[in-house]
Amino acid sequence: MTDQGSGSQTKGVEGMSLAEPAPAQGPATPPAPRMTAAERESFFRQVYDAHFNYVWHSLRRYGVWERDLEDAAHDVFIVVHKKLDEFDQSRPVKPWLLGISFRVASDFRRRAQHKREVVDDDVMAVDESTQRQDAVLAQKEQQALVYRAMDTLDTDKRAVFVLHELEGHTMPVIAETLGVPLNTCYSRLRLARERFTQAVRQLQAERAANGTMEEVPS
Repeated sequence: MTDQGSGSQTKGVEGMSLAEPAPAQGPATPPAPRMTAAERESFFRQVYDAHFNYVWHSLRRYGVWERDLEDAAHDVFIVVHKKLDEFDQSRPVKPWLLGISFRVASDFRRRAQHKREVVDDDVMAVDESTQRQDAVLAQKEQQALVYRAMDTLDTDKRAVFVLHELEGHTMPVIAETLGVPLNTCYSRLRLARERFTQAVRQLQAERAANGTMEEVPS
């Protein structure tokens, strides 16, 4: 065959170019080594000690009843222990814990969906010596109102509302944490805000009406 110049390709059978063989690819990057049993237990203990209270309060915000919080927190850390090898330790641990807490809270709320609970006055621990102070009482009443208003949200909307409005996470982080599309998260947040606002206004009106009734002379 005749070479058509230094810049031409070498021609093979029926004019097909004889391409240079693709360079051989190197071996795939090996996966990160699994933690030893001792490393797993040490890491689990660190997560448990550092974030137990965070998980506890997150579960309450997700709508787990006061009496179920201990069991729910226990379930969360059972899942954490099982999934330690799946967690990328280069990433923040809180969104991972929130995702697990959300799923556990969803299970607990489904079990108790036929029941209702009046929000416990002890949502926030307050020293007994200060409980009579007006400021403390007002704070507790306000917090109780917030929890009662959040109790009107379904689990999915409540999760987005809590993560964004109370935890301060960005919407992309929330979408990844909950495993749902970003647009779905925005839609749930919008609906949750509307429902929460309606619930707060209704509860405030009920409180005002009850206060008015109490002031009416008998």
